Amino acid sequence: MLIEAEIEERKSKAITSVFKVVFPDTTNHHNTMFGGRVIMMMTETAFMTATRFCRKNFVIVSSDKIDFSKPIPAGSLVEMVGEVESIGNTSIRIRVNVYREKMREDERIQVVTGVFTLVALDDNFKPISILD
Repeated sequence: MLIEAEIEERKSKAITSVFKVVFPDTTNHHNTMFGGRVIMMMTETAFMTATRFCRKNFVIVSSDKIDFSKPIPAGSLVEMVGEVESIGNTSIRIRVNVYREKMREDERIQVVTGVFTLVALDDNFKPISILD
């Protein structure tokens, strides 16, 4: 079994940043990014973060409340940052914060946040321990 210091080191190494540009094909009639596209990118970031933490197969089983605090206009840079929030026996919770940057300004603000729960699976799709 891993000791707490090893777990914290793995959490730190698993922090995952993913950058995207908001192009016109990802926007709605308000010229802002589709909310569903943001959730898809957050889900992918959560999956990558969990995988980097323990190199297991995962499925997402739930998401907690996803808060959209500000729109993401076309032409913005978007950064998703995934971090391990907590670890259960077979499940892991990943917090994903989304930041918006303007292309030509030095501004970075958090615009969306959400938490995703993933379960580790073996090759037969049965839950397995996260920390084995």
